[in-house]
Amino acid sequence: MPFTLAGLCEYREEIRKSRFITFAAPITSASEAQAFIQAHSDPDASHNCWAWKLADQYRSSDDGEPGGTAGRPILAAIEAQDCDQVAVLVIRWYGGIQLGTGGLARAYGGGANKCLQGAERIALVNRVPLRCACSFSELALVKLRVAELGGLLVQEDFTANGVELQLALGEEQIDTLQQQLADLSRGRILLQR
Repeated sequence: MPFTLAGLCEYREEIRKSRFITFAAPITSASEAQAFIQAHSDPDASHNCWAWKLADQYRSSDDGEPGGTAGRPILAAIEAQDCDQVAVLVIRWYGGIQLGTGGLARAYGGGANKCLQGAERIALVNRVPLRCACSFSELALVKLRVAELGGLLVQEDFTANGVELQLALGEEQIDTLQQQLADLSRGRILLQR
């Protein structure tokens, strides 16, 4: 199951006098990934290398490091940690000792790996859009049942007779919610796809 991050995380280390700071954050679009990279890049650093992954879209940059020694190892770390909807930026301040291509790949990929391992993660669940209607008195309990099963309340529209809800719920939770709502309303509340 793929994961995204709960929020921004950071990891710092020094390797042979070069300082590395890694930032990772959740993203929902390519433009959001680029905005994150621009906001956290340090123009005074030697290199600002990055990678991001969003479903089947991905990008990476070596930012002046030898080709394939920074961006690709960062992207490989994102995939190795089973992450999606994530951007990672690794900033390097050169310390005067060359690391070689293998050392660079290990430094960038390792920093990204350690940052993602230490981050608070959220499972990405494919949710199915659903609709239902309930009375005003049932609304609080319906919301509670949806939240307990990891569902989302997308929209609620108040009508003269009650509330029409648009929900999003994981496929494996639909039968459970339908049973709970039927028990709650004596069979009146029906989930519709």
